[in-house]
Amino acid sequence: MASLVSEVPAAPAAQALERFQSAFAFETDCWDVHHVMSKGKADFVLLDVRSHEMYAAGHVPGAVSLPHGKIVESKMAEYPADTLFVTYCAGPHCNGAFRGAVRLARLGRPVKVMPGGITGWLDEGFTLAKVEA
Repeated sequence: MASLVSEVPAAPAAQALERFQSAFAFETDCWDVHHVMSKGKADFVLLDVRSHEMYAAGHVPGAVSLPHGKIVESKMAEYPADTLFVTYCAGPHCNGAFRGAVRLARLGRPVKVMPGGITGWLDEGFTLAKVEA
């Protein structure tokens, strides 16, 4: 008798490759973001799409605070049209990163999500920055 894992057969390898490889067009991870930003070679803008209060309490160093509900054309006008944005929120339990990505995509902006968010950042052992009062 098949288990809950194997009762639905795995996709053929070619189909699995297409599916999993395409995920990289939509998301990145905390380690990759940290690696690029720590080298000073960021070719993207990292957006913390949580509230300004949550951002102030602790955020990924180098991130810009822009709550997902505030992502509108007038706020994006300062960035060239081809700027890649990476959105993050509290973590995989939060859909704010995806809400921000949807808003950016609707504005025609290139975007990826960092689904690990703050939780993933801390899990990797990275530190947060805080806004000094």
